[in-house]
Amino acid sequence: MSTPGTNAGITRVGVVGGGQMGAGIAEVCARAGLDTVLCEVDAVAARAARERIAVSLERAVQRGKLDRISAEDALTRMSFTGSLDDLADRRLVIEAVVENADAKTEVFTALDKIVEDPEAILATNTSSIPVMRLGMATGRTDRVLGLHFFNPVPVLPLVEVVSSLHTAPHVLDTVREFVTGTLGKTVVHSRDRAGFVVNALLIPYVLSAIRMAESGFATATDVDAGMELGCAHPMGPLRLADLIGLDTVASIAESLYDEFKEPLYAPPPLLQRMVEAGLLGRKSGRGFHAYEGA
Repeated sequence: MSTPGTNAGITRVGVVGGGQMGAGIAEVCARAGLDTVLCEVDAVAARAARERIAVSLERAVQRGKLDRISAEDALTRMSFTGSLDDLADRRLVIEAVVENADAKTEVFTALDKIVEDPEAILATNTSSIPVMRLGMATGRTDRVLGLHFFNPVPVLPLVEVVSSLHTAPHVLDTVREFVTGTLGKTVVHSRDRAGFVVNALLIPYVLSAIRMAESGFATATDVDAGMELGCAHPMGPLRLADLIGLDTVASIAESLYDEFKEPLYAPPPLLQRMVEAGLLGRKSGRGFHAYEGA
């Protein structure tokens, strides 16, 4: 296995989307010594993404996970933009926009025209949308694959690497080397199916917990306590859903149901109503539980 610091030829990385996931991906790339450009929808959103990363780096320093000089160096290695054109020279671009197939397809269509190096790799952080669908929006389907990180990205060690039917084997090898060697993460490989490995197992569990609370069989607090204290889970399923974002949970469930048509993947009515009401979990301050300072 490679040691951290090996870059597999990738030293210039771009990230599209500066939300919770995109900011986390950009942060781990910069902390690994990479020249990192984060692109948001406009300059205002780009500044907000920079602040989000600065707060995360400071939190890592306060917790003793990162020294201050390294945190400052990481921020120095990053630039923030509101234009996709600024990603033209990147060797790897990771898309991390909203979990919506049309939005992601639009990004890939644009990146295919903008990224100049024909050998550059385009990756998606989608948690459930088939990679093939996004790759077909480009003229380089052999260089498109999935790179699914987990929240919070600077903390969790896993990355799912997802190859489509078109992904070239050497591209897959390069990205696996990059994730393990440069980023120091652990890779699991998945074929291109909705939900990949982790969410195909996780989301039915979360949806079952939502149905239990929806039916009145048990409260959200009791459901979570049962799994935390009875099964030694570090976080109950409903608190986990709040952390992921209920809108994201619903999107993943819809993608899984669209592909497999199995009832266990269907988003429960309560989940859909909560999303419509803007009760999205931790990021909105309220989901199945309430959160202060969100």
